[in-house]
Amino acid sequence: MLPLKTTLIPALALAIFTMNAIAQAPQETLAGLRQQATTTPGFQGFSATRGEQFFKSTHSNDWSCATCHTQNPAALGKHAKTYKVIQPLAPAVNTERFTDQAKVDKWFKRNCNDILDRACTPLEKGDVLTYLMSLK
Repeated sequence: MLPLKTTLIPALALAIFTMNAIAQAPQETLAGLRQQATTTPGFQGFSATRGEQFFKSTHSNDWSCATCHTQNPAALGKHAKTYKVIQPLAPAVNTERFTDQAKVDKWFKRNCNDILDRACTPLEKGDVLTYLMSLK
């Protein structure tokens, strides 16, 4: 029988490697949004400037993304109703952001419905993500 250390360390290394292989980079999330947005008439790419404007502007419910995520998405936020702390959105500060497509889809759906009363378009999502990725 092999010592526990001899079998456990390689197993843990394999598990970590596998998790990293499954996770995607924010650039891959953006590439998927770009592919969706190409069906939008006149699409010429995403804009960090438009993304920042969208992020900081209030919409149909007098909320903006910044209402909970703050004007500085590299900082901690706080939900406006529940006061739950929200980790930074900027991938440069929070490396887990935009690496799990199911979470990306879930949170865009929920948050867009909260601030817009509708789903965000691929262009809006791509602009916001481009803005967030531009933050250092």
